[in-house]
Amino acid sequence: MSEPTIHTIETIQLLQKEAIDLLKSLIAIPSYSREEANTAAQIANFLSARNVKFERVKNNIWAKNLHFDASKPSVLLNSHHDTVKPNKGYALDPFNPLVEQGKLYGLGSNDAGGCLVSLIAVFLYFYAQPNLPYNIILVASAEEEISGHDGIEIVLPLLPLIQFGIVGEPTKMEMAIAERGLLVLDVVATGTAGHAAREEGENALYKILPDIEWFKNYAFDKVSDLLGKVKMSVTVIETDNKQHNVVPSSCRLVVDVRVNELYSFEEVLKIIQANVNSEVTPRSLRMRSTSIALDHPLIQSGMALGKGYYGSVTTSDKALMPFPTLKMGPGDSARSHTADEFIYLNEIEEGIVTYIQLLEKMFNHEQALAKK
Repeated sequence: MSEPTIHTIETIQLLQKEAIDLLKSLIAIPSYSREEANTAAQIANFLSARNVKFERVKNNIWAKNLHFDASKPSVLLNSHHDTVKPNKGYALDPFNPLVEQGKLYGLGSNDAGGCLVSLIAVFLYFYAQPNLPYNIILVASAEEEISGHDGIEIVLPLLPLIQFGIVGEPTKMEMAIAERGLLVLDVVATGTAGHAAREEGENALYKILPDIEWFKNYAFDKVSDLLGKVKMSVTVIETDNKQHNVVPSSCRLVVDVRVNELYSFEEVLKIIQANVNSEVTPRSLRMRSTSIALDHPLIQSGMALGKGYYGSVTTSDKALMPFPTLKMGPGDSARSHTADEFIYLNEIEEGIVTYIQLLEKMFNHEQALAKK
């Protein structure tokens, strides 16, 4: 890739400043999942001020590059602007975008505001460029933190055909090429109520104990090089009875299952249902495991830039996308949902540069191939 010109450097520096200013303004606006209307408006105003046409679908904002060409494939740039509620351990005001010692503090700064504003900056960098080999589609989505149905899921059918995407989540700008799927199960054992002082009833809690033990100890055969083993955790247990002297007639577990890319949800469910006696019901089959091939041009570009790759144990909107996606962004996943959340300003600045280099390297390669 050719050396950047002074004009390009100045353009990127301006985009970096604008991205950080935008993030500060977003931090100052509460945007819990399903309550993102005001941050959606802020993002819309930011784009309007730069003469970028956009569409709004509920609390999702999306836009196409200026020279969009329906005959060309499209790449999606996506991150979310909703947040969880602030951790009770906050010492700082979660809605005050405080900058100290190179850190920008505030709720959503790291997850995933830094990623979002960086991708918006990258979209603006390419927005008016003619003759790109790909269209660039930007989506600032809602409800990611709750895997809601009114987030990216309602936007995808409205978009042009997407060839591949980048999902902005804090990964220290390393490439998360695979992601575990999330399968949440309700597991119910049924017994018969009776008085605890007499030999009456059938205790549903006791009936479910062997199933708890099975969830704890069972090991699935297929272990992924990227994502490791399928992991099952019993996270909730409750009975239908709150009285000390009554044997419960039903007992319910909630089981969190993190599925690697080597199993389909249907395969995992079949194995579970064959091994436990309780009734097993999945809450959803939406959040499936995903991966992007190592030989994909985007991944090859990242590797050429010296980027490493790994499998992510956390789940994101990547799971809802029916095309290859790379999860990658500034910030550190370990800071997400923590008290006094922050992101380093230089992480945003470097993230913008890296995203641009990643796409430019791939675009240049594609254009060189087209000339042969």
